[in-house]
Amino acid sequence: MTGPDDTGLTTESPRRMRRAVVILPSGLTLANLFFGVFAIVSASRGQFDFAGLLIVLGGVADALDGRVARATGSGSRFGSELDSLVDIITFGVAPALIMYFAVLNREGWEWLIAFLYVTCAAIRLARFNVEQAGRAKRYFHGLPSPAAGMTLATYYWFSQSTLYNETILGDLPWHFWLRFLMLALAFLMISNVSYPAVPTIGYKKLSEIIGSLVVIGSIIGMIVLRKQFYFPALVIYVLYGVGKTVFFGLIGRRPRGDIPVISDDDEDLEPDTQIVVSDPAPGGRA
Repeated sequence: MTGPDDTGLTTESPRRMRRAVVILPSGLTLANLFFGVFAIVSASRGQFDFAGLLIVLGGVADALDGRVARATGSGSRFGSELDSLVDIITFGVAPALIMYFAVLNREGWEWLIAFLYVTCAAIRLARFNVEQAGRAKRYFHGLPSPAAGMTLATYYWFSQSTLYNETILGDLPWHFWLRFLMLALAFLMISNVSYPAVPTIGYKKLSEIIGSLVVIGSIIGMIVLRKQFYFPALVIYVLYGVGKTVFFGLIGRRPRGDIPVISDDDEDLEPDTQIVVSDPAPGGRA
C-alpha cells in the first residue's frame, strides 16, 4: 500500500503526474490525426476553406508534440513511429485528397498525381526517421511534409483573397500549374534539397535576431493576413530551399549548420513522442 508523505500526498501522486506528462505529447499527436481525418471529411463535402484550416491546426499540433516530449523528457521510439504514421495522414493523404476534390479531374487518371504525392510523403517520413529523428538539427534533408501539405491545403485560402482576385495572379492558369506544383513538392520531399528548421529565437547573435524577426513577422502575417499570407509564404520557403541548395552546390559547400546524411545502420534514435502502456519501473527509463 502507498501512504502519505510529509506533504500529505501519497507516493502514487508522482507516478500519476509522470503518466500525465507522458500522455501529453501523444495527445497532441492524436490531435494532429484528428485534424487530418476531419480535413479529409471536410474536403469530401466541398468545405475546402475549413479543410485548409484543419491542416494548419494539424501543423501546430505536430510542431508542439515533439517540443513537449523533449521538454518533459518523455520521448520514445514508439512515439516517433506514431508521429510519422499520423503525419502521413495529415500532410500526405489529406492534402492530396483536398487537391483531388478541388482541382484534379476525377473522371480520368489524375488521381495518380495524388497517389504519387502520398507515396513521396511516406518515403520522406521513413527517411527522416532513419536520418534525423530525435537529433538536434538546423536543416532538414528534403522538404518537410508539413510544409508540403500546408502549401497545397492553403491554396484555396489564397484563391479567395483580394490579392488573388484583384490582381494579375488570378488570371494565371492555376488549375493547370497546381498539378505540377504537386509533383514538384512530391519530388522535393524525397530530394536532398536542404531546408532550414524553425529559426532560433534570441537577441545575443545576429542569426538569433533575424530568427526572432522572422518568427514575429510570420505570427503577425498568420493572424492579420491569413488568406493572403500562408500560401505565398510557404511557396517562398519551398523556393528558398531550392535556391540555397543550388547556390551552395555551385560553390561546392554545404549550408552552415547542416549535417551529413546518416546511414541506415545508425540505430541511436531519440524519437519525439511516446505513449506508455504500463508504468515505468522505479529508477528506469519510461
